[in-house]
Amino acid sequence: MTRRKSPLIVVAVLVLAVLAGVGYLLNKGGGSSHPKAAATSTAAAAAGSSAPKPSPPAGRSPAPSGTWVPADPALADVCRTKLPSQAQDTLALIAKNGPYPYNRDGIVFENRESRLPKKGDGYYHEFTVVTPGSNDRGTRRVVTGGAGEQYWSPDHYGTFQEIDPRC
Repeated sequence: MTRRKSPLIVVAVLVLAVLAGVGYLLNKGGGSSHPKAAATSTAAAAAGSSAPKPSPPAGRSPAPSGTWVPADPALADVCRTKLPSQAQDTLALIAKNGPYPYNRDGIVFENRESRLPKKGDGYYHEFTVVTPGSNDRGTRRVVTGGAGEQYWSPDHYGTFQEIDPRC
């Protein structure tokens, strides 16, 4: 009776080993040749960092061929040069790590409505974009991610576009 169960145990162990290997490859991005898979695993590795990242972000600058991989292809992109001049000023301050004109600049953006890709607490930070004629912070923001990605919101987080640093 013991001899009959031994082949079943061996087969079960082999199946589990194969499934574990496939799971490992998929989690490491090795199971897909899509460039987003590698970018996602890089972003996940950086999710533990709570400090805002400067722009252009390290490791996300355009490749020599000029390729750029968005953090979330489902979000619309916007060329950096197409943003209002005040947004470009904010991006320059982020690149220099301040000083910022508003005391709330750099605080954690909680992404409560989940309009940006889901990440851990403290992954996103928000920065004010000056709104001409507004006597308060206005509605325009730049939100940065822990892996260096940057998002533009002209309407106080109602909508987002990922900022394309190539243009």
